[in-house]
Amino acid sequence: MSAEQERGEAERMLRLVATGLVRLSQLRGPGDPVYPDATQAAYNHLVLGCLRLGKPAPGSVPELARWACEKPLAEWWPFGLPDEETGGLRLVDPDTAVPVQECLEWAISAPDPAAEQIENELLGEALTLSRAAKDPDAYTAFRRLLIERPVLTGAEIALLGSNLDLALLHATVKRCYEPVTEAHVGNGHCTTCARCGCLLVPLRDGGYACQLDRCRRETVRAGRRIAPSASGGLYHLTRPLRTFITGPGLAETGLEAELAGLGIQVRMWPNYDAYDLHITLPGGSVWAVDVKDRANPALLARGTTPLRGDPPYDRGLLIVPAYRFQERDGYREVFLHHLPEETGGRIELLTDKELLCQARAALGTTKKGGWNA
Repeated sequence: MSAEQERGEAERMLRLVATGLVRLSQLRGPGDPVYPDATQAAYNHLVLGCLRLGKPAPGSVPELARWACEKPLAEWWPFGLPDEETGGLRLVDPDTAVPVQECLEWAISAPDPAAEQIENELLGEALTLSRAAKDPDAYTAFRRLLIERPVLTGAEIALLGSNLDLALLHATVKRCYEPVTEAHVGNGHCTTCARCGCLLVPLRDGGYACQLDRCRRETVRAGRRIAPSASGGLYHLTRPLRTFITGPGLAETGLEAELAGLGIQVRMWPNYDAYDLHITLPGGSVWAVDVKDRANPALLARGTTPLRGDPPYDRGLLIVPAYRFQERDGYREVFLHHLPEETGGRIELLTDKELLCQARAALGTTKKGGWNA
């Protein structure tokens, strides 16, 4: 087997296992069969691969989940992954016992993953309905809702049906949220994260953990306490939407506020989400910005395509929060190495802080400070 084939096999297996772990984490109780088909298939393929290579294999699906939680990938993964910094990666968070964001990213790169189905189906539905009604404000309101209100009571969801901007997408909105599980309940109540608004996970030591990577690197700050039975029950945005819409969305709206504070004109999700921010500088130059908050730069690069050209722009920018570059050495270099040749030169990778610095430079100002992602 050639080096390229070995790499392809290693990545295929990691996508299978990541998808299996994500599907397993979505179970609300024992099933029939006991494990989802994707989980059992991933385990079977992993064991066969371990046997073929003469490597130790997990003895059961629960043992696979324990290994993914307790051991860095480099300690048990039997396949090589050149260029990928997986040495310290645990696929499952030991604090919350759910797959980490990078595990979701590997799952989303797999064919037909549950996370991608949920995200694409719901967003696509919202876009289709908004376009058909010629109502871009409905889609903008929908995106802001998923970013700013990841936790809603049943009564609040019902009231959204009378919201002028969201009434069109009310049925879609309801499918974006799911009832809270016991994993988010501690001492009879749920607690939101003061930074992102998502529900925190109570820990055995009495503390809390936030599942969003942007919050995990900071000391947890508890926000509101809400009874899970309050006002028609409590609902939480689904995990894929929290990870891939709320997380990056907070970076998007943070940039919107900073740029507006500089006197720069900003439109959000123009032309039904052609890209995230349409920035018009005083001199007339237009920057198109797409924001991604991804842990793995190689996977991000492979999925990157040139931004849509309507509305037109002078610069196409892909923005990643600066903390990703701080947490992963060589983030930019790995991204550029894996960026498709046809995309190179048509989109620039910047951090959020670099974008703000360049915007200030374009204004001819040396104003300091700025949004901290």
